[in-house]
Amino acid sequence: MRSWQPTLDIEDFRALREQFTDFMLGYKFAIDEITTKINILREDFNNAHEYNPIEHINSRLKAPESVLEKVRRKNYAMNLASIRENVLDIAGVRVICSFISDITKIRDMLVGQEDITLLDERDYIGNRKPNGYRSLHLIVSIPVFRSDRTDRIPVEIQIRTIAMDFWASLEHKIYYKYRGEVPPNLQGELAEAAEAAAALDEKMESLHRLVDHRSKSLPDPVADELDLTALYMGFLGKNS
Repeated sequence: MRSWQPTLDIEDFRALREQFTDFMLGYKFAIDEITTKINILREDFNNAHEYNPIEHINSRLKAPESVLEKVRRKNYAMNLASIRENVLDIAGVRVICSFISDITKIRDMLVGQEDITLLDERDYIGNRKPNGYRSLHLIVSIPVFRSDRTDRIPVEIQIRTIAMDFWASLEHKIYYKYRGEVPPNLQGELAEAAEAAAALDEKMESLHRLVDHRSKSLPDPVADELDLTALYMGFLGKNS
């Protein structure tokens, strides 16, 4: 017997699709908000410090069919409120940094912002997954200001080092190629590679500590009181 399937006329289906498209657009805007915040931090570090912990940023938005498939697979209610509450990885941002200590630094700078609310945190660095995967995962919510309303949208943020990201990318490609059925010998090789990546991170962190990354920024207590007369006169002389 065929399972029951709801039927809609063309107008109802079009309206449903438009509502879901609008729903997904909120997640796209949330990615834009988070990446803007990270880019501001990166530019601020470039301007004020000798060292920038943010190497690069990636983002991804789940495809609508992937979202609905996850809802079906997890047996969640097939409505927008249920998706917003239960599917927290629709919007994803990945921050890549050089050193392990950068991960906490970036995490604290983001979570410390007034409009970001931390919903969940999973440390796969201190508690790596059995397959060797390491990364810090944050689920945060951020306000997205629409033309007619404000929505708080969840975003998954992954923060990891270059070595962690390199290993995770390789692992993903191998599991995709073998459709999850990775031969035991390759699993062993991946585990060894994970150990090597972790050792590299520790070595790079040790070297990092030996280097003095003192800030070039002006002293904070007097910055607002600096006399800019000399700078002004310099501009006048340059333009005369």
